[in-house]
Amino acid sequence: MVIITLQRDKCIGCNYCVEMDPVHFQMSKKDGKSVLLHSKEAKGFFTLKSNNHALAEGFELAAKACPVKIITVKET
Repeated sequence: MVIITLQRDKCIGCNYCVEMDPVHFQMSKKDGKSVLLHSKEAKGFFTLKSNNHALAEGFELAAKACPVKIITVKET
């Protein structure tokens, strides 16, 4: 399983995650911050779980590109 977490409140709106993985990230028109599509929110953390390990590459690129390091990717 791949678990992706976005700590959205710390997002600075740089758009790098969208450039690296536009299928799973987009920028909010309301506040200019990143949105992890199809994620569930809990206490300011947005989490997406998937059994598709092929998705991990795009998420890892987004996590590495993030200048404030608010995206984490875990594979189990």
